[in-house]
Amino acid sequence: MAIDGPAGSGKSSVSKAVATRLGFGYLDTGAGYRAFAIHVLNNPGVLPENLTESFDYRISINPEVQNVFLNDQDVTDLIRTEAIAKAVGPIARNLIIRKFQNSDARARILSCDLAGIVVEGRDITTVVAPNAAIRILLTASEEVRMKRRGLEQTESAENLAQRDMSDSKVVDFMTPALGVELLDTTNLDFEGSVQKVLEVIEAKKHG
Repeated sequence: MAIDGPAGSGKSSVSKAVATRLGFGYLDTGAGYRAFAIHVLNNPGVLPENLTESFDYRISINPEVQNVFLNDQDVTDLIRTEAIAKAVGPIARNLIIRKFQNSDARARILSCDLAGIVVEGRDITTVVAPNAAIRILLTASEEVRMKRRGLEQTESAENLAQRDMSDSKVVDFMTPALGVELLDTTNLDFEGSVQKVLEVIEAKKHG
């Protein structure tokens, strides 16, 4: 199951909840980019594309307990800091790194031995897993997304807007591709958003 959307749309929290309720695995592809940003910062002077072979990255697919390790160091909390949020932009726009991360995500999807897996990011429905059984684009108004992001306290509203603008030049994560269900969560609370996704899944089963 593939879920795309801009930051603050609710895709991470909703994806985790849906995966938990369905007994699926959960993969946050954005964590890979953030971990790679740390890897770049740990290797000053080296071009990002020359660091792929030394990128020893592990992430759990348990939706209830997400642990991220980089070269055996626990970076679960570090990848969510404001500093890494600012540093990840150029990494996410590097086409060589995007290709590397996309391949990594596909490998993790294929290795999942659970009944299914919910994968979320910015180009999952169109690039990483265009053949997923369920493809959804979660969105919300900019005002609501900023408010949600502020409540999460993971990065500033200013950085969020800049990152969305920059990333949108590389991948369109605001417009649903053909066959992708658009879910606007502007007027929905968390539980309402989760239920809407579950409804899409249920409709697909009987469609």
